[in-house]
Amino acid sequence: MKNRWSKKRAAEWRRGTSPRGLGELVYASRLLGGDAALVLHGGGNTSAKLRVRGENRLYVKGSGRDMSVIEAAGFTALRLDPLRELRSRRSLDDDGMIDRLCAAKVSAKAPEPSVETLLHAFLPAPYVVHSHANAILALTNQQAAKDLCGQAFGDAAAVVGYVRSGFALAKRVAAAADRNPAAVGIIVPHHGIFTFGETAEEAYGRMISLVDSAEKRLEKGRRPGFARSPLPRRLAAVSDVAPVLRGLYDDRLSPVMSFRTSDAVRRFVDGKDLKRYGNAGTATPDHVIRTKSRPLIVPPPEAGAIDGFRAAAQRACAGYQRMYDGYIGRNRKRLGGLEPADSLPRVILVPGLGLFGVGEDAAAAAVAADIAEANAATIAAAERVGRFKPLAERHVFDVEYWPLERAKLGSGSPPRFQGKIVLVTGAAGTIGAAIGKAFRSAGAEVVLTDVDRSKVETTARSLGGRGIACDVTRPASVRRAFDAACETYGGVDIVVSNAGAAWQGEIGTVDEKILRESFELNFFAHQTVARNAVRVMRAQGNGGCLLFNASKQAVNPGAGFGPYGAPKAATLFLVRQYAVDHGRDGIRSNGVNADRIRSGLLTGGMIKSRAGARGLTEADYMGGNLLGREVTADDVAQAFVSLAAAEKTTGAILTVDGGNIAAALR
Repeated sequence: MKNRWSKKRAAEWRRGTSPRGLGELVYASRLLGGDAALVLHGGGNTSAKLRVRGENRLYVKGSGRDMSVIEAAGFTALRLDPLRELRSRRSLDDDGMIDRLCAAKVSAKAPEPSVETLLHAFLPAPYVVHSHANAILALTNQQAAKDLCGQAFGDAAAVVGYVRSGFALAKRVAAAADRNPAAVGIIVPHHGIFTFGETAEEAYGRMISLVDSAEKRLEKGRRPGFARSPLPRRLAAVSDVAPVLRGLYDDRLSPVMSFRTSDAVRRFVDGKDLKRYGNAGTATPDHVIRTKSRPLIVPPPEAGAIDGFRAAAQRACAGYQRMYDGYIGRNRKRLGGLEPADSLPRVILVPGLGLFGVGEDAAAAAVAADIAEANAATIAAAERVGRFKPLAERHVFDVEYWPLERAKLGSGSPPRFQGKIVLVTGAAGTIGAAIGKAFRSAGAEVVLTDVDRSKVETTARSLGGRGIACDVTRPASVRRAFDAACETYGGVDIVVSNAGAAWQGEIGTVDEKILRESFELNFFAHQTVARNAVRVMRAQGNGGCLLFNASKQAVNPGAGFGPYGAPKAATLFLVRQYAVDHGRDGIRSNGVNADRIRSGLLTGGMIKSRAGARGLTEADYMGGNLLGREVTADDVAQAFVSLAAAEKTTGAILTVDGGNIAAALR
C-alpha cells in the first residue's frame, strides 16, 4: 500500500482550515476515504485533539460522513476533558453514552459524533485514524490470527478481542495501548485498525505502513486461489439474468440492482466451494445493515435455459428467506423492540457472471455492490493463507439490529417511484427531458435514450441517470438500449415511448417516402419499444407500465399534417391493443394527447409563423384553448407521471391541451 501524503497538499489544507491542526486531519481523512481497500461508504473515522479558545477539544468525524469528500464542517467539536473522565467508569450503556456526547458538543448544530468518539477520546495521542482495511481483516479473521499478526506486525500493533463499538470497545482499546507502549496501532478482528501519532501525517503514515505489512504477509507463501466449478458452455447474458432476479422480490422491496464483475469477482463466484466461503459471513459487521450477513447464491445461468434458471433462482430465494427468518427467530430476544427487516437478499452471487448489489435505489444498490466486492476480496485473501473465520452470529445480529446503526438507514416515507426504473425515448428533446426530470424528482431511476448521444448523456448526467444513444427506428438499437437498462439497474418498470417528429404535406400529394418515414418513427418505433418493454417486464413477472406520447392529431387532424397524424392515429390504436393483449401480464398501457407544446416539434419559428397567420400574438396563440393558458412540457411530463401512478388504469388517453373540444375523445 502506497503512502500518498503530499506535504504541499497538507499545507494547502492547513492554510485554508481552522482551527489550526484541523486541516491536516481533513486531508488525512480524505486520503483514507479515497482508498476503497481502507474505507467504504461512510465507514472509518478520524480525530484530532486541539487546544481551542482556552479548552481542550476533540474534533471527530461526524457519524456516517463520507471521508473521501469530507470538509471541516463534517467534524464535530466536543469538550475533551469531560469525555476523558468517563474512562474511570466501569460501564456505560448506549443511551448514557449518547447523552454525554451530546452534552459535550461545542455546538448543538454540529453533526452527530461517531459512535467511536470515546475511543478517540481515551487514546492519548493527538491524532487517531481508523479504517476497515481489507488486508487487516483478511489477516485477523482467522483461527490463527494471533500468530499471523505477530509475524506481520511484531510489537508495532496490539490485537484485542472483538466487542461492538461503544464504551466497552473504547476501554478495551485504550487499555491495550497502555499495556503496549511500543505499539503504534491497535487491531480489532472483524472490525479494523486504529493508528495514532503526534501529527495527522504520522497517524496516517502508520496506518499505511501497518496495512502494507498485512498485505505483504498475505502474499507470503500463499496458496493457489479457489478451485473452479464447472460452468455451462454458454452462459446467459447479464441483461437476460437481471430481470429474472428482480422478479424474485415482492412488494416489500422494489429493487434496483448494481452489477459487478472482474477477474477477482469471477474467481470468487466461480469457485467450487462457493457455498462454504460465500456463506461464511461478512468480513466486518459494520456494513451488515447494507448487505445482510449472507448473500443469495444462485446457480450459473445457461443460455437458452432461462426458465430453468428462474425456477432454480426462486427455490434458492425461498431457501434464503427461510434462513433469514431462522436467524431472526434464534435472536428475537435481542431485537430490543425493533421490527425485523424484510428477509430478502441485498447481494446476489451468480457463478459465471459476477455479483449484484440490491437496494431501494441506485445509490443503495451501488453501496451493497461495493461492500460485496470488498467482502469477496477479503475472504479470498484470507483463504489463501488459512481459512476465513466469521464472527459469531450473535455479534453480527447485535450490529445489524443496533439502534445506532439502523438510524443510518433513515426513516420516513419513500418517494412515490423509489425502486422503479423508467426508460424514456426521445429524451434529449424538450418534452422527453421534462419527462425524465419529473420521474427522477419522484424517486425513479431514469434511463434516457435519444439519437443525439452527446445531448442525452448530458441530460441524463444532470439528473443522475443513464443516457444511451438509441435510434428507435432500428430494432437492434432499441434492443441494446433495453439491455443496457437491465445491465445498469436490473430491468425496466415504466417505459415512456416519446420519440417522434412532425412530417407535413397534403395527404393526396405527399411523397410516399415522407409518409413511410413518418410511420417508421411515429408508429413502428413505438411498437418496437413496446415489444422490448414487454419482453423485459414479462421476465420480471411484476407487471409494468407502457406510456405513449400520441397527439391530438390522432383525433383532430390539422390541414397539411396527415403524414404526422396518420401514424399517430395508429399509435392510439396501439395503446389500446397493448392494454387488451397484456393486461393479463399486469402490464398497463396508456397514452397522452398533447397540443401546442414548445418543443422540437413546435419551435419558436413555427409559433411565430402560425400566430402571425392567424393575426394573434404568440401568447394568445399558445393559450388558444378553453382555459386560455399555455401548456408546457412540464405539464405533459406530469400527465405521464400521473398515469404511471394510476395502478388500476389501462387503455386510457389523457389530453393535455388546456381544453380543445374538437380533440376530445368520444
